[in-house]
Amino acid sequence: MKRARIAWQGAIHSVTPADAGQVQLADGRCVAEQDVVWLPPVDVGTVFALGLNYADHAKELAFKAPETPLVFLKGPNTIIGHQANTRRPADATYMHYECELAVVIGQRGKHIAKADAWQYVAGYTVANDYAIRDYLENYYRPNLRVKNRDGCTPLGPWLTDRDDIANPMALALTTRVNGVTTQTGSTADMIFDIPTLIAYLSSFMTLNPGDVILTGTPEGLADVKAGDVVETEIEGLGCLVNRIVDDQTFFAPA
Repeated sequence: MKRARIAWQGAIHSVTPADAGQVQLADGRCVAEQDVVWLPPVDVGTVFALGLNYADHAKELAFKAPETPLVFLKGPNTIIGHQANTRRPADATYMHYECELAVVIGQRGKHIAKADAWQYVAGYTVANDYAIRDYLENYYRPNLRVKNRDGCTPLGPWLTDRDDIANPMALALTTRVNGVTTQTGSTADMIFDIPTLIAYLSSFMTLNPGDVILTGTPEGLADVKAGDVVETEIEGLGCLVNRIVDDQTFFAPA
C-alpha cells in the first residue's frame, strides 16, 4: 500500500493514490494533486544519511570505498515534501541532486541482528539529498552547510509498505533534470545493504518509528540551476518532483 500526507483546507490528511492526477482522502473524497500541499510522507524522526555508499559514486569523486558506514545526521529543517522548492544560494557554483532510497523505521529497536532487520522496516520512499560542493570540506565529514540547509532534502511523495517491495536491494534509481535523464543506478550496487545499516546504527543507538535512513546515491551527479525541475524516481516507489529556485524567489513573502 502507498500512503502520503498532504495539507488541504486547513488540515493534514493521510491519502492514497486515486485516478491519475488525484489523491483519495480517508473519507473517500478525491482531490486534485495540484490543489494540495504535499508533506513528507511520514512524521520524520532522526534522519541518518550515508556518504559514499555506492562504489561507483565513490570512484566518481576519487575516493576509496569506505570499510565501515559513513553516517551523518540531518535536522528536521532539511526535510520538505513533493513539489516543493529548494534554494540554490547566490554564492553556489556547483549544486547537485542525490537520488536516494529512504528506509523508514517502523518499530523501536536496539542491538538489532542483521537477520532480524527487515521486521523493523515500515516501508520505503524516495529522497533527493541536495549538496553544494562549494561548502564541502571533506566527503567523509560533510559540514552543516552542505547537508543541513533549510529545505535541502525533498522526501516522498509516497510511503510504500515494506511487504509491497519484494527486493529493495534491486530497485532502479533515475534522476531527470528538465526531462533529461542524468543519473541511473540500482540499489543492488550499495556497499552496505539495508540490514547491515540497521544493525550498525542500532549497535550504538536506539532506532525509533519515523527514523529515516538515506542510503546514498549512485554516480551521475550534475549541477542544477534556478528554474530546473528535478525528478528523482525509484522503481516501485514513485517519482519525487522538486524545483530549484533562487534567493529572491525562496525568500519572497508568501
